[in-house]
Amino acid sequence: MSTAAAPSRQPVARPHADRAIIWGVLALCAVGVVAVYSAVSFLAETKSGGDTERFLFRHLLRVGLALGAAGVLSLVDYRRLARVSKLALLGSLALLVAVQVMGAVTNGAQRWIELGPISFQPSDLAKVALIVHVAVLLAKKQAYIGDLGRGFAPLLAWIAPTILLIGMEDLSTAAVLSATMGAMLFVGRVRVLHMAAVALAGLVLAVGFLSSSPQRAARLEAWTGVELFASNDEAVEISAQDENYQADQARIAFAMGGVAGVGPGKSLQRDFLPAPYNDFIFAIIAEEYGLVGAGVVLFVFVWLLGRGFLRVAKNAPDPLGLFLATGLTTAVVLGGFVNAAVATGLLPVTGLAMPFVSYGGTSMIATGAMVGILLNVSRHSKTTA
Repeated sequence: MSTAAAPSRQPVARPHADRAIIWGVLALCAVGVVAVYSAVSFLAETKSGGDTERFLFRHLLRVGLALGAAGVLSLVDYRRLARVSKLALLGSLALLVAVQVMGAVTNGAQRWIELGPISFQPSDLAKVALIVHVAVLLAKKQAYIGDLGRGFAPLLAWIAPTILLIGMEDLSTAAVLSATMGAMLFVGRVRVLHMAAVALAGLVLAVGFLSSSPQRAARLEAWTGVELFASNDEAVEISAQDENYQADQARIAFAMGGVAGVGPGKSLQRDFLPAPYNDFIFAIIAEEYGLVGAGVVLFVFVWLLGRGFLRVAKNAPDPLGLFLATGLTTAVVLGGFVNAAVATGLLPVTGLAMPFVSYGGTSMIATGAMVGILLNVSRHSKTTA
């Protein structure tokens, strides 16, 4: 007697994405709008005759685009995105190569591509594409993930060139992306020995990048207070003084803010800190809202970390959703922690923006895209038809 096979039960989308993540992102955006409006006054004074509203509207537009990207991608099944991940990553790698050939130089770094009035950072696009494609590969190769040739090598073939091309001009983004990859590979059951070998090679490359760039070397030496790289280049000494200046001004902002802060819009250090609206936005928040305000911002990132790992990743309907949630959550939250650590002097000065808080363009939209994919995974959390 033959029996018909039972129909497979496929995960279906919930009517709502994870609302706690949505509220956390909206809270960060609100804090960012207020902080940027205060911090951007010096930039407005020097570049647009004191028209702070111009920069505020530009920031609001970018926040709107980021939230729009999050909303759209939260409705697109993440398994559909997986089908185009390879093509997206190939396009991102082509753009990273193009940066080295025809990229615009800003503040001594060649990271931007300019197309008429539009400029963007390919590294932000590559970050999203790499996370998605590595998640796809990890899900496909779980049966033999411990095998070096069949499991790990194909992953490394995509991870290594992407991080290398980003690190040539943006070592801090490459470092955060490397940590994100490490978290994904660990959750994906890649052998620790394989990861350790690659980490050692990456450390050697990082030292090479640092020693070949006076600006990068100066940042690390200013942070440690030790001359790590022998050089007679006067530019290195000047850069070290600049980096110390930035860190000192950030510490002054924290000291002036105290526990409760000096009040909204009353920051004095915004006139002394380089890029207070971006790299050092957390210092402005600490000055105006004190340790209480700074602590609230960090709590939101911890909240997002918990929701992303313990709710979305843990309850993901399949390995692809698990790996996506792990990578996307790590990338967003780690970016916030690194920006805060730089402002407090726990890490050397970098150029990383605080997600949804700092004044930014491509990074803001790319972060919105990552949150959108994360929200889509949350829509499918172990609900079956």
